[in-house]
Amino acid sequence: MRHTVYLLLASLLLLAGHSSHAATFKVATLSPDGSFWMKTMREAGKEIEAATDNRVKFKWYPGGVMGDDKAVLRKMRVGQLQGAALAMGELISFYPDSQAYNIPFLFRSYEEVDYVRSQLDASLLEGFSAGGIEVVGIAEGGFGYFLTAEPVRVPTDLQQQKVWVPQDDVVSARLAQSIGVTPIPLTLPDVLPGLQTGLINTVAVSPMGAIVLQWHTRVSHITDIPLMYFCGVMSLTGKSFNKLSADDQAVVRDVFGKAFKLIDERNRVDNVKAFEALKNQGVETVALTEAEQDTWLAMQAPAEAMMQSEGQLSSEALERIKGLVEAFRQSQ
Repeated sequence: MRHTVYLLLASLLLLAGHSSHAATFKVATLSPDGSFWMKTMREAGKEIEAATDNRVKFKWYPGGVMGDDKAVLRKMRVGQLQGAALAMGELISFYPDSQAYNIPFLFRSYEEVDYVRSQLDASLLEGFSAGGIEVVGIAEGGFGYFLTAEPVRVPTDLQQQKVWVPQDDVVSARLAQSIGVTPIPLTLPDVLPGLQTGLINTVAVSPMGAIVLQWHTRVSHITDIPLMYFCGVMSLTGKSFNKLSADDQAVVRDVFGKAFKLIDERNRVDNVKAFEALKNQGVETVALTEAEQDTWLAMQAPAEAMMQSEGQLSSEALERIKGLVEAFRQSQ
């Protein structure tokens, strides 16, 4: 009898070890429905549902229907949403050192980006997880460039322009102010109307982003130097993710990891093509002399100092990423 009871208890414990909390993740994003991002994420969600016998499901809210990134994060904090595909920079409150990729003028080529990300992406995922949010995919957004109504060759040329900065982006605003520019903060949905009305005439965006958002229709020049590297991420609240079994967590990480690798590769190709498409659609490339490039690159140091003073980057993270960039350049 006692042996039978032990077997029963062992069986129950075994079943408990393999059971999983069923969960539906409500995920919002600014990515429009029908975009490659959304198609790929939907396919990944279906694959996860099948692999977990419908224990893990996803409900998508594309196209900004839940508000901008900051509104989505507020809804994640109160449990109205459990996830978001958004710009990595929006997750600073969870892990400040994730901003390392966003240092202005840090990268000068995609080859540098590829090397540094191969060394740092994994540690970023660990940092986010420790901060209370699970990032299950990182995808390239591309290099941002200045798109302007008038040619901009050096930073002081911006003093004559109406320069947009993302709302609540303290570093970008202060960096603009440091060279005598009064930035105009706007949310992403307000940028196109701002360009149309003349409220702004200068934006920093990736070539692909400029075309998708139709901002390129209101500018005539692109300054040919990468300003900053953008990344997007697939994030889930730690509270909801940690309710899943270890096996189901592994499925989610694996499937979204592969999906975002596809998005990563596709975005690289699309951004290169988009740069050429801008030229074909009449946006003139402003080629810079070496001396003009140096005036932009000189802004990297003050940008780093501002990010550190604002608590957006630790000395350790800064030294590590700069060391990786320098090591790559020396190897070349």
